[in-house]
Amino acid sequence: MSAHHRTGRVTAALTACLAAVALAGCASGDATAPRADTPAPAGTGATTDGGTLLPGQPDVNGDGQVVIGVLSPGDINDKGYYQSFVDTAEEFATSKGWTIIKRGGVNVSEALNAARALCRQKVDMVALGAADLRDAIPAAEEPVCAGTAWYVPSSDNIPQTPRIMLSTDEADQSLLAAGYAAGLLMKEKGETKAGFVTGPEVDFTTAAARAFRAGIRLVVPEATLTVTYSGDLNDSAKAKEATQAQISQGVKVIYPYLGGATDASVELANANGVLTLTPGTDRCASTAPTFDISVLFSPGDYFRAALEEFAAAKLRVGVEKVWRLGVDPFPTVRICEPTPEQRESLETFIADVGSGKVDPKAEVQRLGS
Repeated sequence: MSAHHRTGRVTAALTACLAAVALAGCASGDATAPRADTPAPAGTGATTDGGTLLPGQPDVNGDGQVVIGVLSPGDINDKGYYQSFVDTAEEFATSKGWTIIKRGGVNVSEALNAARALCRQKVDMVALGAADLRDAIPAAEEPVCAGTAWYVPSSDNIPQTPRIMLSTDEADQSLLAAGYAAGLLMKEKGETKAGFVTGPEVDFTTAAARAFRAGIRLVVPEATLTVTYSGDLNDSAKAKEATQAQISQGVKVIYPYLGGATDASVELANANGVLTLTPGTDRCASTAPTFDISVLFSPGDYFRAALEEFAAAKLRVGVEKVWRLGVDPFPTVRICEPTPEQRESLETFIADVGSGKVDPKAEVQRLGS
């Protein structure tokens, strides 16, 4: 399961942190004929203030097929962040008749050589599953990787280069909207007590709690938020203990801002009639456990949107793509079974964030403490 951002817009690296899974390896895809290790001719591609539009997309290297190479630092069968990133690529690639070459469990020290190995298999795109693998990026400038697009989850310490697309978001936006959606459900039921259960007390979890609290108070000004730091995003026993303590205090909405311990917390909330939200993915269709609000900021969602741009020959490199609430398909927030009024209110709020009418940072500063 995915979870979210650190202050400073570190979407993918944070999500990997929240997943906190053991590293394991996996690879698939057949090698093809070696590619020519020569750089692309100077001046190819349309360069604008918005970066470079590589020619020939999605078949950037012009060999008659489209191949996406994915490198992940974690277990790509973890049923969480790492797998969701690869599953997104495979689902989209299958729909387009493309090929996926994937490798999990890539150590940081191996990242550069792993990227070179992908390029020798004539991939059209190299996608890093998390910012942990930033050491692979220099390969983008080498002859072996000429004629490839690069998708890189952004981090504060990853510099922009001409050959990569950096992908990031702003945590305040989706967490404020998550709180706003929770506030709409609380208002309908006349509730004022909400809860937030997470792991360690660090910058990204405290910032998330503040944004969530601010969003709730935009709808229910007198609302309170109980925040519990269990110390571990994946320890189900600790998550259940924290959840039970909040339920005992009368909390009626709980946001399990967790990794592997999410479902344990939600199952207990379900058993006590407490409303819940998802940490990153759309689980409105889930029946065991059930969720009331889906907060969508999974890096897999962002990657799919980038692949859609790639398929439409619109992906630009040399730029940082900041995914914005109310502007892009993701991040976004959905109430699973809203009333017409709730749906309209949430859609209007999201649109107002996108247009700039609502300033998330200002609202968090005003109402988040």
